[in-house]
Order: sequence, then structure tokens, then C-alpha cells
Amino acid sequence: MFELWVYLAASPLLWLTLTIGVFLGARRVARACGNHPLVNPILLSIAVLVAILAATGTPYATYFSGAQFVHFALGPATVALAVPLYRNRALVRATLLPILAALFAGTFAAVGSAVGLGLLLNVPGPLVAALAPKSVTAGIAMGIAAQIGADPALTAVFVIATGIIGAILVTPLMNALRIRDFAARGFAAGLASHGIGTVRAFQVSDVAGTFAGLAMALNGLVTALVAPLVLSLLR
Repeated sequence: MFELWVYLAASPLLWLTLTIGVFLGARRVARACGNHPLVNPILLSIAVLVAILAATGTPYATYFSGAQFVHFALGPATVALAVPLYRNRALVRATLLPILAALFAGTFAAVGSAVGLGLLLNVPGPLVAALAPKSVTAGIAMGIAAQIGADPALTAVFVIATGIIGAILVTPLMNALRIRDFAARGFAAGLASHGIGTVRAFQVSDVAGTFAGLAMALNGLVTALVAPLVLSLLR
């Protein structure tokens, strides 16, 4: 049996199949629980895959040799967000000014709060810099991290944690604040918790998902400009 596992583990197809299978299973669990915020399929998938890698002693590099195909698919998936954006283009045009105001306010709040709290708590400079782009999708965040002298790998960890926490909290928080507009809810989710928040928004409403995807894209552009500026001002 062990020899069979060693043989299978060397195949990239195993890890690709396992990743997709685990996620599909996690999504079924989430749907069975009524898409409850705490039953997040991405969080469940990460937990299961980490447990499998730890139990089998499989190096991450071996796992990624197969899972990299999922990583590659993130690009086309992001581009596909243009489809619901096009369908809801009239609503987007009608709310353009509020979108821009929320974008700049949210970006400065996300970067400024992370950097400000880090400095207030005497967190080491490289760690503060790694926190700055935490609300941006991973690919852009890692590029920003390299630009501002932070560790891209550490930034990726913060990005994933931010996305999962945001996806869990966004619905109960919006309900508590009595924000009923799905465009506003979705934009907040995408702005604060990037792609993971966008997935959560699409579970709730097509309009919410559209505005979440828009916020995720625009936030990446603005954060690339804002993060170095905020760090230079607060250091």
C-alpha cells in the first residue's frame, strides 16, 4: 500500500484531482449547511489538504506540481468576472461616484489601519510592510510586497487569512449594520477580502458578486499606489 501511495504521489494528476475533489466536497458541505458563513468551503479545503499533506509527509513543492494548474486557472476565472459586470453595467454606471468614493476610502482604511496598528503595537517594520496589501488578491499583493520590501510569502499568508475572515464576517456584519443594498454589500466584501470575499458575495446575489469583483480589481490598482505612500508617511 505504501509503495502504491509513493507511486501515485509522484503524479501531478493526483494532487490536481485531490484538490478539486476536496473543494467540491467542501462546497457540498457548505450548501448542506445553508452556506453558513462559518462553513467556508475554502477554509474547509485548506484544512483538509493541509491535514493530508502533514499526514503523508508530502512536501508543498510536490503538491504544487499538480495544484499549479488550479493556480493557472485563477487568471481566466478573474477575467470571467467581466461577464456579470457587463450584465450589470447599467447599475455600475448609475453608482459610479459612490463606487469611487468607497474605493478610495476603503483602500486608505485597509492599508492605513494595518500599518497604523502595526506601528502602534511596535510590530517589526518588515511585518508591517507585509500587512499593508493584505486586502488585495494574492498575485497583486505579492507584487506590491516585493515593491515595498516585504516578504511576498508572508504577505500571501495574510491575504488568505484576511479573505477567509472577511468572507466569514461580511454577512453577519452587514446584517448587524442593516445594510440591505446588495451592491454595497458586495463592494465591501470585494474591497476588504478580495477573491474569497467575491466568492462569498456570489453565493448571496449576482449583483453582490458583480460589485465584489469590481471592487477586487479596482482595489488592486489603487493599493499598488497607496501602500507605498502610506508606509512612507507613517514610518
